[in-house]
Amino acid sequence: MDLEALEEIRRLKHRYLRCVDLKQWDEFAGLFADGAVAEYDTPVLGSTLRLEGRAAIVDYMRANLGSDKISAHTAGSPEIDLDGDRATGVWSLDDTIIIPEHRLLIRGAAFYHDVYRRGGDGQWLVEKTGHKRTYEYMVSLDDVPSLKFTTPVDGSR
Repeated sequence: MDLEALEEIRRLKHRYLRCVDLKQWDEFAGLFADGAVAEYDTPVLGSTLRLEGRAAIVDYMRANLGSDKISAHTAGSPEIDLDGDRATGVWSLDDTIIIPEHRLLIRGAAFYHDVYRRGGDGQWLVEKTGHKRTYEYMVSLDDVPSLKFTTPVDGSR
């Protein structure tokens, strides 16, 4: 078992989530292979979202999870299988999106199914990613009158 490769893939996935939540789009772009594909189960949109290519993935995330939204994504319990310079991974996901402008909170859980490849420089990249929801719900922040944010909801601090 290549424990170093397993750790590199774990770190790659966690960088992916950190970059989304901190809106670090240039670093986020560097995590994907040129022809990467993403397929996200999006019940709130009523369909699976398919994005083809690094630029399409980054552009979508930048436009839909930008600085006007707060997000928190965690992934754990990885099941990673290595096959030379390719690997697959299944991860449990728990996520929260807060959209202050619309006074909306979206929560959910899913399982990511990823494909990774090691480039000529030895770095692992995301070749394919996507998740299938186990649940998702929305609630208006107005429905929770006692809710009080103790940090600014615009992401500033």
